[in-house]
Amino acid sequence: MKPKIHAFAGGLGLLTICIFWTATVASEVFGSIEHIVLVKGAILRGMVILIPALAVAGASGFALGGKWKSPLVARKKRRMKFIAGNGLLILLPSAFFLATRAQAQNFDEIFVAVQAVEIIAGAVNITLMSLNMRDGIALSKRKTAATQSA
Repeated sequence: MKPKIHAFAGGLGLLTICIFWTATVASEVFGSIEHIVLVKGAILRGMVILIPALAVAGASGFALGGKWKSPLVARKKRRMKFIAGNGLLILLPSAFFLATRAQAQNFDEIFVAVQAVEIIAGAVNITLMSLNMRDGIALSKRKTAATQSA
């Protein structure tokens, strides 16, 4: 059951971040000021989905791979430290800052700079989470193959 919970929570987290990132880029490139304000507010509200999904994915991943010595598990753990730090230190504060600035329609140079950092940090997390998903799928295939051959 833990692997399914982990896969679902990780997939939901990755999907949510992809939606946030795509909506941000689309609103910045194609949207009006009202659209940007809407997207920034929606991202902040969407944290009620993202934060629990990532917490469940992290906790279940730790429970699943806690004692494993596999190089894949070690890589996933290293990536997760960076993903979590990036999210807590850059992406979450940026979401609050940008939503507040957008609501006030204050799209100055600071807004643009923070938005650029958020887009880059989001792309990094999407990449790292995708790599973790790839490695998780490989681990589950190994475990299934080992179970079937026993």
